[in-house]
Amino acid sequence: MTIETKADAPNAELRGAMREFLTAFEAFKDANDERLGALEEKSRDDVVLAEKVERINAAVTEQKAAVDRLALKNQRPQLGETRLAEPDERKAAFMRYMRVGDATAVANLEAKSVNTGTGEEGGYLAPNEVERMITAAVKDISPIRQIASVREIGGNTFRKPVSNGDTVAGWVAETTARDSATTAPTLTALDFPTMELYAMPAASQTLLDDSIVDIEQWLADEVQTEFAVQESAAFISGNGTTAPKGILTYDIAADATKDPDELGFIATGADGAFPASNPSDKLLDLIYLPKQAYRANGRFLMNRSVVGALRKFKDTEGNYLWQPNSEPGEPARLMGYPVTEAEDMPDIGSDTHSIAFGDFRRAYLIVDRVGVRVLRDPYSAKPYVLFYTTKRVGGGVQDFEAIKFLKFAS
Repeated sequence: MTIETKADAPNAELRGAMREFLTAFEAFKDANDERLGALEEKSRDDVVLAEKVERINAAVTEQKAAVDRLALKNQRPQLGETRLAEPDERKAAFMRYMRVGDATAVANLEAKSVNTGTGEEGGYLAPNEVERMITAAVKDISPIRQIASVREIGGNTFRKPVSNGDTVAGWVAETTARDSATTAPTLTALDFPTMELYAMPAASQTLLDDSIVDIEQWLADEVQTEFAVQESAAFISGNGTTAPKGILTYDIAADATKDPDELGFIATGADGAFPASNPSDKLLDLIYLPKQAYRANGRFLMNRSVVGALRKFKDTEGNYLWQPNSEPGEPARLMGYPVTEAEDMPDIGSDTHSIAFGDFRRAYLIVDRVGVRVLRDPYSAKPYVLFYTTKRVGGGVQDFEAIKFLKFAS
């Protein structure tokens, strides 16, 4: 006799969702093949079949999202896994501040610390456990944070020295004298300032008085989605002034003539569309646009409406270029490369840079200022207590050769 445990149930649910997803994709392929066959016979698209394909295509997209959500849920630790057996002094002081507003103990602890940030920012630093819970949850939700480089800093700005490519190097034998007149490389600096990201969840005093309620987990759950949504949008199209600078905010020029501080693109050759003939060739051109060193860890970035369009593409042998993920939580693949979906990327339209490809870990840097601050406000929304929760985040391109765009333009 087999006894189902609590851990087995989520896994069974995930396996079931995965089977439904793969079944939906097979149904999509059958319907699209039928549509293409009718198109060849009639030399025009069958409206009924086209609508059927779009319905199944949308169902595949939704089913994949459901699989990803379940896989993400299973990867998260159980609530008790990160909790300490006994609360430390700082954690106990912070919990008292959260529940009853007594800031005496937490203020005294911060006054003794040399690593608490600037006091004029307001509020008090959340314990490390709370910060880790928020950071882990935001990473799970934010697509760019999953694929970019992330660096923690103690100040408000990170300055990264970058070589202009004139470093001298060469080969020498073991006993050969080295050239003492080696030219020093020319360096420039890229600054990555951090900006304040905030959320303001509200709680009733009844909830705060309930000792059974895990206030740390409640705060993390309340702010994680808001932080992730704002970050995801900023890393794509942030202005670089009040938010991190997004990849689409930089100058993007034709790759053959671009400047070193510009990102490059190639055009599809058709305004707001793929070319009518051999559209997948443009994807192949995009893959081979970055240098080989960047292709090794290359991936596609696009939103799910663009994924839905590419799901219909086939190679010359009739194989679909988009292939579903073989394991829950793994990305789907397009022409052998993983696909990251980011809803803030633009839909296909006139002159849009809707598809990016490259090594995003080398291309984009996210900078986190250590610390999450919380300011308790029991006055502004009586009878509720607001918790003004802030963190400082920056971001920007650190290697302009690492990613390229496909622009839907003639």
